[in-house]
Amino acid sequence: MKQPQSPLEILYEDNHYIAVNKQAGWLVQGDQTGDKPMSEMVKDYIREKYQKPGNVFTGVIHRLDRPVSGAVIFARTSKGLERMNRLFKEKKVQKTYWAMVEKSPARTSDKLIHHLSRLPRKNITRANAHPVKDSKESILEYQLIKKTKQGFLLEVNPHTGRQHQIRVQLAAIGCSIIGDLKYGAKAAMPDKSICLHSRSLSFEHPIKKIPILIQASCPFIG
Repeated sequence: MKQPQSPLEILYEDNHYIAVNKQAGWLVQGDQTGDKPMSEMVKDYIREKYQKPGNVFTGVIHRLDRPVSGAVIFARTSKGLERMNRLFKEKKVQKTYWAMVEKSPARTSDKLIHHLSRLPRKNITRANAHPVKDSKESILEYQLIKKTKQGFLLEVNPHTGRQHQIRVQLAAIGCSIIGDLKYGAKAAMPDKSICLHSRSLSFEHPIKKIPILIQASCPFIG
């Protein structure tokens, strides 16, 4: 996937955290491709804005798949990283996604429970109706927001954080995400993105102890 080049869209920033609206195609953290990840982009931004010539701390807290867009938060301090990691682990971060799917779900809203198993060699995840060896229970809730010319827009709230969870669970009910060839979509998007977007992150700031809501504009919704 070709990596787009454009300025970072900063959604939130304080002494401990910085949140960015990730573009589809960007890596959150470096991998074998050698493409510049967001963690390095954020470092460059902080160096320039605050004129810090030396090493800049940027802690990766969570990730989005490369073809997915939306809100990603990084830690600017080791204390911030540790405390936010704890919030994610304790499921105290409310995550909301928007997904544009090819078909309307049978129900306008539902809770989906699957047992997901990973196939590392193929880099895919399989949804099972019942537990199988090494599978992990995965839960999400969705609600149909509206029908558009492009497809059907769902709001999705995952209660667990498994690899490709939203993608594979929606595909399992016959609602493949537009552009997601890996999980049954009919065709690819021109830029190889998929219509899955991290719309918002909501949590109590683990240091300031105030409510935080981070929202990211969606590229496939006008």
